[in-house]
Amino acid sequence: MTVPAAPMTVVEDQEGPPPAGPPPRLLDLGVRLVGAIVVVLAGVLTGVLELLLATVRVGGQLVGVSVLLAIGANIVLSWFAYEAVGRRWAVALPAVPWFALMAVAAIRTNEGDLLLAGDNWVGLAMIVAGAMTFAVMGFRQILAPQPPLLGG
Repeated sequence: MTVPAAPMTVVEDQEGPPPAGPPPRLLDLGVRLVGAIVVVLAGVLTGVLELLLATVRVGGQLVGVSVLLAIGANIVLSWFAYEAVGRRWAVALPAVPWFALMAVAAIRTNEGDLLLAGDNWVGLAMIVAGAMTFAVMGFRQILAPQPPLLGG
């Protein structure tokens, strides 16, 4: 015959800090704001780099390295903008300064200087490819299903 045993817990009671919850709202807002600033600055930086590489020549022929950079960088910037800010409209943060930079580069100054000439096929392809990349990434964000809310 067995004697019934009293129920016991196998794990000892642990005294310690409560489990970490979500970060405070102010900290979250600050991190998102810093992410937005980084994305805007990265949009400007990649635009300048693409403009500098638009005139690269190998053997006297223009090379389309800035077109590939525009596509790749704009995909990464759009993705990072959404991840950093957490809003679908964040794809506009790197796109607006990038477009502004391309528009300024295509305008001739009073002295006659021009960063993107009309006869430079790489520059024109870079603008089209970069704009299309931002458009596609923005459209994908619009069509993406809404992520489920935590705790809901």
